[in-house]
Amino acid sequence: MKKFEVYKNIRKRAMIFGLPVSLFSLMMVSIVASLLVIIFSFGPGIILGAFILNSCLYIVLIRLAKNPQPIQLTYPFPKIITNKKVTLFDYEED
Repeated sequence: MKKFEVYKNIRKRAMIFGLPVSLFSLMMVSIVASLLVIIFSFGPGIILGAFILNSCLYIVLIRLAKNPQPIQLTYPFPKIITNKKVTLFDYEED
């Protein structure tokens, strides 16, 4: 008997042009914004700059999608783990 995967799990791994859906949407927003800039300030430097910017963004997003580890901005665990109920009287400043 075949075992089928849950649809929402398939959606989590969906890839468009090698990017997850969230990063692909970021790329599309960048492309639309650069097209608006090109339309309203037409010039060869602007066109070349927008092309280079979008190409660099695509390369960065591809590398980010393949290795998401370097993004960690905060420490994943809290400094103190406790079951104590926090009240207004227990508050102390560091």
